[in-house]
Amino acid sequence: MAQAIEVSGLTKRFGEVLAVNDLSFTVDEGRIVGFLGPNGAGKTTTLRMLLGLINPTEGIATIFGTPYGALEDPVHTVGAVLDGGMLHPGRTGRNHLRALAREAGVSDSRVDELLELVALTEARDRRAGGYSLGMRQRLGLASALLGDPKILVLDEPANGLDPQGIRWLRDFLRSLAREGRAVLVSSHVLAEVAQTADDVVVINKGRSVAQATLTEIIARSGGGMKVSGPDTARLRDILVIGGAEVSGDGDLIVRNRSGEDIGRVIAEHQLVVSELAPVGSSLEDIFFELTEATGGPS
Repeated sequence: MAQAIEVSGLTKRFGEVLAVNDLSFTVDEGRIVGFLGPNGAGKTTTLRMLLGLINPTEGIATIFGTPYGALEDPVHTVGAVLDGGMLHPGRTGRNHLRALAREAGVSDSRVDELLELVALTEARDRRAGGYSLGMRQRLGLASALLGDPKILVLDEPANGLDPQGIRWLRDFLRSLAREGRAVLVSSHVLAEVAQTADDVVVINKGRSVAQATLTEIIARSGGGMKVSGPDTARLRDILVIGGAEVSGDGDLIVRNRSGEDIGRVIAEHQLVVSELAPVGSSLEDIFFELTEATGGPS
């Protein structure tokens, strides 16, 4: 997959305040990257620089190698929702999207398609001011998808959602990644990021404190995947040959493979297991360990 987003040496000062400090990371197509950090860590400032809303003091952020402001077709390249998405409370959901679509040169048929995609067809003629928080979040996602972009940048899309809404968002983002889109999502809902993201970037006080795949982050902190069942001996041999780090003779602990990776091996070789579950440190534990190590929330 191609590299969709590159942030390189990004720095932003507001007077004496250093909001972002020499930050670098990448996002590839087909991947969901969780962008994590405590309040005031510099997440939203970074996203605004990526989208050309504010200028960096130093460094550069590019989309397919080009700064946002120089993109030839930004509508069909990147879609974004910041600050929960802005909407006029007196407009219906459909008219809100139609107004945005006209500015972007997108047809009304795309509006109706997206309303169905985000499960708002029945509420399309209701005033958006009366929408629940979850419905407003879904309307924001629809607006980001108007141009059928290859990249999505989402700032706290799970904020305030109930468990059903969070599950819907997880499945929705995973489906977009399977289509080959790159998704950069900032979030405070750490348990949900652990079930959704492929990669994680953790920042604190504007600096990167960890960047890796989710599996690698958890493995570094003593976590892994536990596998039990009658065929674990055969599974161990297969995984070790494939380069996996495996411990245990009966119950296995696999430290550098995701549950999805292990599940594929189990299915491919028609093995029988009774348990496949994560163990060790949770992403939440790791998050607090990393941010406290550099001074804690600001």
